[in-house]
Amino acid sequence: MPAPHLHEIRAGFLPLLDSAILVAAREKAFAEDEAINLTLIRENSWANIRDRMAVGHFQIAHMLGPMPIAARLGLTPLQLDVIAPMALGLGGNAVTISVDLAEAMAGHGGLSGLHAAVSVERLAQVVRDRKSGHRPPLSFAVVHPFSAHNYDLRYWLAAGGIDPEQDVQIVIVPPPLMADALKSGQIDGFCVGEPWNSLAVSLGAGVIATTKSAIWRSSPEKVLAVSSSLEVEEPDLLAAILRALYRSAEWCGHADHHEELAALLARPEYVGLDQKLLLPALQGRLRHRGGDVAKVQDFFVPFDKAATFPWQSHALWFYSQMVRWGHATWNLEDAQGAAQVYRPDLYRAAVSPLGAAVPAANSKVEGALQTPTHVGSSEGSLILGPDGFFDDRIFDPEQVEAYVKEQQV
Repeated sequence: MPAPHLHEIRAGFLPLLDSAILVAAREKAFAEDEAINLTLIRENSWANIRDRMAVGHFQIAHMLGPMPIAARLGLTPLQLDVIAPMALGLGGNAVTISVDLAEAMAGHGGLSGLHAAVSVERLAQVVRDRKSGHRPPLSFAVVHPFSAHNYDLRYWLAAGGIDPEQDVQIVIVPPPLMADALKSGQIDGFCVGEPWNSLAVSLGAGVIATTKSAIWRSSPEKVLAVSSSLEVEEPDLLAAILRALYRSAEWCGHADHHEELAALLARPEYVGLDQKLLLPALQGRLRHRGGDVAKVQDFFVPFDKAATFPWQSHALWFYSQMVRWGHATWNLEDAQGAAQVYRPDLYRAAVSPLGAAVPAANSKVEGALQTPTHVGSSEGSLILGPDGFFDDRIFDPEQVEAYVKEQQV
């Protein structure tokens, strides 16, 4: 029999732990099972991913959650028409600070088990000390202006009484350069995905202060960006891609596969760092300073808790932060447009034939679940949460304008 025709799909990605679903889809043949020849192309900056997607080099890409929304709002330098029909997991980021900054915070009681509220309280005291001593503001790096990293960091700082616009400087550094930027003294801290926090700690350059999962548990991070033309011209191929990645996410989420997954990611064409550096974060263990290792609940969740479902409430939270920090202006049409970039309808149609437990709703109130909770789904049992913000605030996607105004007080 002749070999089946394979659809050629080129995908851009960055060397991060949360590229795992794409990597496993290729290496474990989930893509091939759907008649897809998935070619993965490593990039080193999110700007390159964005621009190569815009000019047609990639049909799909590993992309920052807010970036497709920014494209919809016309905030990208090149016209970029993409949708996000799938998320690529929950969590996976951390805030890492220099050893010098950690020592300064120790003078005010130090860090406490990656606790978001304690860490930002200590940081705020250092910021006040620097102000009173007329010293330059601390410099923190994020990976892109339209990134969960930027909005998570700003949310954390602001909730702790630190004005991200006035009290600190926020700069852009590509993920693979973060550890070196910290070690060389160019920055005082950063928010980035794994494994670049662990690398900074292993180099003796940094201390992990808190994690994304401590700031907002079960929170959104990367999405699968898809060229809108693929939905229009080849909807069956798009559905096949989503099925392949869903099955890959399920494989990645299984604890028995973590060692093999770390070995795959360690290969030079993917993340290119030692397997021993990658494995702990997959297992929810972080070496946050020296030899101290913390067990972090839900640090990176590739499958459970509907981790690949593109919640429109996640899109709207990102939009709320874009408005909050002056990156976009509020209007109802843009809010609706932001929500419509995330496509739970396409996800649901593609993976339901697999017997997947898919949420019945497209949005949910974020931060409302204090314990694991059974929710309505298309098949079987689906458990969501906990999903709380560290400051106990709630985000209601039906009240975006009020939420923004409340945060601007």
